[in-house]
Amino acid sequence: MSLHDDAVSVLKNYDAGDPQQSELRQTYLGHLAGHPDGMWKACGAGHLTASALVIDPERGRVLLTLHRKLRMWLQMGGHCEPQDTTLAAAALREATEESGISGLALLPGGPVRLDRHPIPAPCHWHLDVQYAATASAGAVEQISDESLDLRWFPYDEVTRVADTSVTRLLESTRARLEQNG
Repeated sequence: MSLHDDAVSVLKNYDAGDPQQSELRQTYLGHLAGHPDGMWKACGAGHLTASALVIDPERGRVLLTLHRKLRMWLQMGGHCEPQDTTLAAAALREATEESGISGLALLPGGPVRLDRHPIPAPCHWHLDVQYAATASAGAVEQISDESLDLRWFPYDEVTRVADTSVTRLLESTRARLEQNG
């Protein structure tokens, strides 16, 4: 199965949970149907990306990266690569590379949220498929070339430092954690 096929399958099985997420899911599926290259950065109409919010649920905190180019506190994530076989694998690879933490584990149940945001030309959109990953106790982060900083934030501080997309991702991640008990 190709990464494109995996993305279609993941999105078809994604339980959107609300009308906006359902609409985004349909937008993503329509994009992939119309763009065989829709997984790749070279697709000028936009492309899927994969990200993961790294969390330490036992301590009630989230690891965010101060993105080098955007200068914003964000979850780990980025472009899919040819070696990625699944969206989940791409999200886990990005989270591991950008956090420097080995042994991250994605929360069960597939993506936590979808987020579509504009980016500068020549491409126009990132269609982000957002997962969440737990870090083991005592995990030590290491800044990558893509970050200016990495920092753990208590859940209640995220709204102060990050945009609404990250805040919504944290809310959905916490709901997923409660659901999985």
